[in-house]
Amino acid sequence: MAKKYLEKDVLQASLERLEIILTEFDNVYFSVSGGKDSSVMVQLANIVAQKLNKKFDILFIDLEAQYKYTVEHIEEMKNLSQVRDFYHIALPMALRNAVSVLQPKWICWEEESKDLWVRPLPEDSINIHNNPFEWFKKGEEFEDFIVKFAQWYQKKYNSKVACGIGIRTDESINRFRTIAFQDHKIKYKEHNWTTKIKVNEKHIDVYNFYPIYDWKVEDIWGAVSKLDLKFNYIYELMYKNGLSIFEQRLCQPYGDDQRNGLNQYKALEYETWGKVLNRVNGVNFGNIYCKTTALGNIKSSKPGFMKWEEYAVFLLESIGIYNRDLMLHYYRKIKKFMIWYKNKYGVQIKEIPETAECRLENQKKAISWRRIARAVEKNDFYLRRLSFGQTKSDDKELQRLIHKWDNLLNRNTKTDDKGLIKIIENQI
Repeated sequence: MAKKYLEKDVLQASLERLEIILTEFDNVYFSVSGGKDSSVMVQLANIVAQKLNKKFDILFIDLEAQYKYTVEHIEEMKNLSQVRDFYHIALPMALRNAVSVLQPKWICWEEESKDLWVRPLPEDSINIHNNPFEWFKKGEEFEDFIVKFAQWYQKKYNSKVACGIGIRTDESINRFRTIAFQDHKIKYKEHNWTTKIKVNEKHIDVYNFYPIYDWKVEDIWGAVSKLDLKFNYIYELMYKNGLSIFEQRLCQPYGDDQRNGLNQYKALEYETWGKVLNRVNGVNFGNIYCKTTALGNIKSSKPGFMKWEEYAVFLLESIGIYNRDLMLHYYRKIKKFMIWYKNKYGVQIKEIPETAECRLENQKKAISWRRIARAVEKNDFYLRRLSFGQTKSDDKELQRLIHKWDNLLNRNTKTDDKGLIKIIENQI
């Protein structure tokens, strides 16, 4: 049987989809990231909108840690002829921080961390000082903001709304399913490339549409060449750095693909890389030891690529960056703990297991690197979790550290240790 081919290519099909949306919706906005896909989508929309004499809006959520070429390309998007309103969002949102075991999330554009920002706050941005969204709260999740913005935008214009998303289904099976196989999804006039948004099990009058969903990466760069479209120059640097067009991604430096992201920053924009690393350290340690208290519980999550022994050492080194005396205090007691097990049970340091039976660890009847790491993680000054008691020498050491380190202990310290609580009540 002979193969059947469509009578149009993906470029023509996308232009037709955009014409449908821009003709039948008075209020349309496109969500962009500065990457190649959303960039091509918006520039195609501009071509169609010029022909129809229509306007559209753009939503860009600025995550602070951006390539300078991405920022420059976003400025180019602002100058497209058919853009009505450009929502440049630079609000303090909570983002995934996969490189930190001390703080699984970080907050971009947080005023308290202004001295660590990767770049200055954009002058024309929607930020904490001019925020029009009454529903926004500091630390809002990125995904929640997207949905709430769609609701806000629809209420603002009180009409049906279309939101353009520049994703391609060939990049992942999940993206394909999002567009093609959503259960009970409502489409706009049976167009499979549209999906009505549902919020809390209730649909709102906003349709996501995916005008380039059936494109391949070759089609993206083919359109850039054929139509002489603008593009983010960071992709040119990626190519020169040895990445094929199929490997190129705008990795966020602190995301789940963090090692590729940070290495990519180092290779492509070393000035930005230095600022990004400084921001990571600030997130990991500064907010815990410089701006709060050194004995507060550490919020942490052992990453999968670390062993428990590595995690324990990492925590000790992290504490040592801002309070070397406290690190040495823990080190001496952990060493004593290991020597006791060696003398009592013949367990050499190199023989300490990664984990022991949870029941035995909880009953303090087994040694393991997990037990040691958890004790450090809790900032357990007396190391009761390693079977130590509160001694006079420990109390004396604590008093010495309190006088030396202003940030060691105060009324904001979060602890369940009765000994520390008593000291706070009596002396702080």
